[in-house]
Amino acid sequence: MELIFFATAFVCGFIVLQIKLPPLIGFLAAGFLLNLAGYHSTPLLETIAALGVTLLLFSIGLKLKVDHLTKLQVWAPASLHIILSSALFCGFLLLLGFFGLPLFTDLSAESALLLGFALSFSSTVFAVKVLEERGEMASLHGKIAIGILVMQDVFAVLFLAVSTGKVPNYWAIALVISLFFIRPVFFWILGRSKHGEVLPLFGFFFALVVGYNAFEFAGLKGDLGALIIGMLLASHRKAGELAKSLLSFKDLLLVGFFLSIGLNAQLTVQALVVALLIISILPIKVALYYVFTNMFHLRARTSLLGAFTLANFSEFGLIVCALAASSGWLTPEWLAVVAISVAITFIIASPLNNRANDIYVKLENWLFKFESKVRLAEEMPVNLNRTKILIFGMGRIGTGAYEAIAHTYPDMVGGVDINPECIERHLKRGRFAILADATDPDFWQRINHSEVEMVMLAMPKHVQNLLALEQIKLSGYGGQVTAIANYPDQQKELELLGVDSTYNFYLEAGTGFAEHVKEHLFEPDKATP
Repeated sequence: MELIFFATAFVCGFIVLQIKLPPLIGFLAAGFLLNLAGYHSTPLLETIAALGVTLLLFSIGLKLKVDHLTKLQVWAPASLHIILSSALFCGFLLLLGFFGLPLFTDLSAESALLLGFALSFSSTVFAVKVLEERGEMASLHGKIAIGILVMQDVFAVLFLAVSTGKVPNYWAIALVISLFFIRPVFFWILGRSKHGEVLPLFGFFFALVVGYNAFEFAGLKGDLGALIIGMLLASHRKAGELAKSLLSFKDLLLVGFFLSIGLNAQLTVQALVVALLIISILPIKVALYYVFTNMFHLRARTSLLGAFTLANFSEFGLIVCALAASSGWLTPEWLAVVAISVAITFIIASPLNNRANDIYVKLENWLFKFESKVRLAEEMPVNLNRTKILIFGMGRIGTGAYEAIAHTYPDMVGGVDINPECIERHLKRGRFAILADATDPDFWQRINHSEVEMVMLAMPKHVQNLLALEQIKLSGYGGQVTAIANYPDQQKELELLGVDSTYNFYLEAGTGFAEHVKEHLFEPDKATP
């Protein structure tokens, strides 16, 4: 049965990919098509989906620092949003009941507030998938969005504890305290897991056993446990490598999650109509995210892109409705309504995020009127000094290019990256590095690039380089542009868009190694750099 599910997901995902939409829309569509064909979710598929979500949260934790959650621009908007949106959505549902609409007439004030609370949450799974596909996990708006989602997870834990009567047992205190004492042991094990198959097994063990099951045993939410264990390991030098080793497993397992949404929905015309009415409040939810983050001195673009990332309903709404239906607080039809609503908002939010920069450019003059005059340190204007060559993406390839150019042309090369930790490392080594987002239209308006003769796009995601290239053209830059690519078809796409030269680092890595060997082959006494 599961083979049929995943085969259908592949076909739908492949078709959607050809029209340049995220494959997850195809996976959701596959779930609904299978449902219409008479199929239903299976225990194995539900297990696969749960594993995918747990690994996803563990991976988020590996990239998240605790200090991000303590920032005012994270916890304050998250708290304000969940309180106000729950109240507004509750009022909206009761108003529809007042007009005698089906299903809404059965809602009491308590059940409407419960639904409003469920609809106030945004999907962690969707947000992370979108940010990863666009290479924006380390961007400021990406970190703000993830921080808000983690805060929502905290609210979720409190709700589940109160509503189910399941309170943490005496093991919970011992577990939380012990984690900080045995953290060095975790580091020691991770450091000695090397680079092979033991590394992803380490991830599975710590996400599922040390994280999920240990927290469940202590009466806490297992998914939150996986997230916290990931956060404890985030400062280890191999955290990034561990996250990459889990990437394929996580993505494959999450296909099961997207399939399960469609397969679990009991599709009826009434449920579809009610779901469409529920979706009509989505713009209010997005607007609240924008207003609250903008209140705490985030730029208009950062607030808008963060709000778009959170522009959906959450799978947590399904958990709340399932719990409420089993307890008799809601009729079972509401579970189908929320499942359909979640799926449709995923489909709406995907192209919305793909066009986020274009939408911002069209709205920026109007949005500037409401932008705070106070700027965060991460969003201050930048000075390029005497830079002639600007490298975007200061990972291994960008850093290598920087060092090679700086050796010949010191003080004429600069690096740009969206990751604050990356920029801090380069600054400590005496390199000229700027914290900025190459895909940000404002960045190109806030710098004077008239003296820059070459831009090198060395960002790891192909889509990042394409988006940056678009902004470079719009900024009126007239110098040379060169870019890296993973595959020949990506090189061709970049060249058709006007890039002067491309570098396929997979294809040319062997050539570079051969040149290195030839250089040293007849110089045995020459030290290897």
